[in-house]
Amino acid sequence: MRFRVVHQTEYHYAEPASESFAELRVCPMEVPGQRVGKRGVELVPSVPIESYEDYFGNRVEFFSVPFRHQRLSIKAWAEVETSGLPPPAAALEVTVAEARQIYNSQMLALFEFLQPTPFVPLHKVLGPLRKNFVRPPDNLQEVLLGVNHWIFGHFKYRPGSTEIGTPLDQVIRQRSGVCQDFAHLMLAILRTYGIPARYVSGYIEAFDPTATEKALVGAMASHAWVEVYLPGGYWWGLDPTNDQQTGERHVKVAVGRDYADVAPVRGTYKGASNQKLEVMVTLKRRKTRAGEVMGA
Repeated sequence: MRFRVVHQTEYHYAEPASESFAELRVCPMEVPGQRVGKRGVELVPSVPIESYEDYFGNRVEFFSVPFRHQRLSIKAWAEVETSGLPPPAAALEVTVAEARQIYNSQMLALFEFLQPTPFVPLHKVLGPLRKNFVRPPDNLQEVLLGVNHWIFGHFKYRPGSTEIGTPLDQVIRQRSGVCQDFAHLMLAILRTYGIPARYVSGYIEAFDPTATEKALVGAMASHAWVEVYLPGGYWWGLDPTNDQQTGERHVKVAVGRDYADVAPVRGTYKGASNQKLEVMVTLKRRKTRAGEVMGA
């Protein structure tokens, strides 16, 4: 599928800011199953943008506005083609015990995706769930799909019920949250049981124009899901907010240990303490023509 994605961020300051700095992780990734064509970032005020690749392989763009301004507008857009590659069947047929043996042999590469973080505490935080999610003889695929489905069935998607800094134990107590919270919860469960997994930010198409199925949740802003490392080196995407595997309708932007590693916009400014933030994301499917080249 081909999409045009636009991520618009607007800051309005109560009093003019004397300067501001920001870094962006809004560029879709060039990975198997996803190609990126034309893209760009438009800033108001207009200033130069530089970029680098961070530790996790994400493209980071950064800029500074070294003069007074009362508004900062960031519009990132891209043409993206997705194909939704399925995971290798053999990697899903192993038991959890067999998978753990393989993970132990690759601990240097996987270590960070097994550790707790401020957003993803392990072990005791899961006590109130009163559930044993994983047993060594279990089939790995059944375990992963089971956790994905369990979160979907036991937690309510409720925008505004949490904030970026809401602790995971509060999410567990109230049994509600947003996609970011459900991704952190799934990471906490899997890492507690020794299964390496990472946080993914991106976008999702809410409505399939060719079908009448129920709309997917999480399309109004950046979406979040989880990728699990499978034996053989494949990262398998699972979306607990929508109880499904990721596919053609998911656009992948950045990966990390948790939200802190992939925040779409992070920055600071000097000036008045009051600001108004508006974020809007649109993901529109594009029709393709025979012989059309990506990015044309």
